[in-house]
Amino acid sequence: MLELVDETPSTRTIVLEPAGWAGHRAGQHVDVRLTAEDGYQAQRSYSLASGPGDPQLMLTVVRLEDGEVSPYLTDVLKPGDPLELRGPIGGYFVWEAALGGPLLLIGGGSGIVPLRAIVRYHSAIGSEVPLRLLCSARAREEQIYRTELELLADSGALELDVALTRAWPEGWQGHRGRVDAALLERIAWAPAQSPLVYVCGPSGFVETIASTLVELGHDAGRIRTERFGPTGR
Repeated sequence: MLELVDETPSTRTIVLEPAGWAGHRAGQHVDVRLTAEDGYQAQRSYSLASGPGDPQLMLTVVRLEDGEVSPYLTDVLKPGDPLELRGPIGGYFVWEAALGGPLLLIGGGSGIVPLRAIVRYHSAIGSEVPLRLLCSARAREEQIYRTELELLADSGALELDVALTRAWPEGWQGHRGRVDAALLERIAWAPAQSPLVYVCGPSGFVETIASTLVELGHDAGRIRTERFGPTGR
C-alpha cells in the first residue's frame, strides 16, 4: 500500500501497487479481506476507482460507523501496511469502447467510485462516445472526486450534473433535493437515442433511478445497475 488520500471527511482513497496485478476493466471490484490476530476474518467488496490504464490501483472507501472493515481502512491503515485483495471481479457492470453509447453514468454517494473508473478509461482512450455524469451527494463537502470531475467537465471530456440532497452552498445553481423524473428527463438522452446507462449507489437510490428511466421510455435492457445496502461496506 503506497498512499492514502482524503477525499471527504469520511472518505479515503487507498493507492496500491499489488504484485502480479494483471489489470482490470472499468467498473470491476475487488474483495478486501482483513485478518485479526486471533484469526477472525472480515471481507468486503470495494469498487476499483482507477481506470484500466492507471499506473496504480485505487480503492475509495467510505467509513461506516458500524462497519467491520471500513473503519480500519479509513482510520487505521497506514502507508506500507499489507492488504489482502482478491480480484478483479465482475463482468456485467463494466464499460469498454466497443459497447458505445451515448453513455449516461449516475452515481449516488460512493456509487460514484466505479463510474470514476469508467470516466478515467473513457478519457484515457480518447473516446468520442458522448458522456454525461450525474453525481448525487448529501452536501458539497461530501461529493467524492469533486475537483477531478469538475476539471474534466471544464475540459469538455464530459457533461457533469450534481444533485445535492440535504444541504447546498449559497447561490447553488445545481439540482436541490433527490434525483427526480424531471432531472432525469433533462439530462438523459431521448429514449430513441438508446443511451447506455450505468447506475450505482444505495439500493433504494438505484431502484428508483432505474424504474423512473423505464417509465420515461428507456429500454430496461440498456440500464446496468450496481447497488449496495446500508451495511454492505
